[in-house]
Amino acid sequence: MSEPILEIENLSKEFKEKKSSQVVKAVSNISFTVKKGETLSLVGESGCGKTTLGRCIVRGIEASEGHVYYYKDESEKVDFLTLKRRAYKEVRPDIQMIFQDPYSSLNPRMTVFDIISEPLRVTKRYSKKEIEEKVKSIAQKTGLNISYLKRYPHSFSGGQRQRIGIARALVTDPKVIVCDEAVSALDVSIQAQIINLLKDLQEEFHVTYVFISHDLSVVEHISDRVAVMYLGEIIELANTNELYARPKHPYTEALLSAVPKADPDVIPTRKVLTGRYLIHLIVLVVVISTTLCLSNREMSGSGSTVNRS
Repeated sequence: MSEPILEIENLSKEFKEKKSSQVVKAVSNISFTVKKGETLSLVGESGCGKTTLGRCIVRGIEASEGHVYYYKDESEKVDFLTLKRRAYKEVRPDIQMIFQDPYSSLNPRMTVFDIISEPLRVTKRYSKKEIEEKVKSIAQKTGLNISYLKRYPHSFSGGQRQRIGIARALVTDPKVIVCDEAVSALDVSIQAQIINLLKDLQEEFHVTYVFISHDLSVVEHISDRVAVMYLGEIIELANTNELYARPKHPYTEALLSAVPKADPDVIPTRKVLTGRYLIHLIVLVVVISTTLCLSNREMSGSGSTVNRS
């Protein structure tokens, strides 16, 4: 697990308001390495830049600055963000994404078979028979009945829809999957099923996860390492056990102290942020709505290419 598979270097993303000179820096000069076969989690409160960072990594939105180096093998790495059309189309199946909302991330006009097979059809590498075999195989491995493939998304529950999204991400045999709040829209019992499914699939396919979440209990269960984000920056990155046992940054301590304890005899002790951290939180409340508004506007204007590649 020591070999790198992704290397993010000085990645930044700014959103500019067209009618004014206002600039919101959602991701600021971030650098870190993702190791092959691991689960690296990105945590932090809403608006800290987790989803924007994940979308920049998969080129769902274009980064303002920086590089995402992808190691195709031990001797060759490419800058995923600067690849031209032909090279990008070759590497694109290796880096996929599971979206937060299992409802809006699936096209309601497409059958489950069409949704899962779309990434295969886009690559134009497989025959019709090969596509059918791969779709049926991955559907079974993600817990979907073969008879479901002719149905439409509205026929399924949230958990089943998320399984469809997972199958779509896995069907191209990717090396890296960015999981953007993949279980946050599901109830607790379904969350456990999806988390266990992701872990089982990781063992079987040797895939690497960049797992984005604000649920620290889920992160502790699934992660090998955890990166804590605050106002668009990574302020702490450590092994999961080390970070949860001995957090070094005051913001990390505050996050962990906010996790509810399932023990009525334990009196919770919340760490309250003071000084510049409190001021930053006040500023954050003001800019969250602006960041989300500009992000959604850019996504709707340019169109997300992730679902179709």
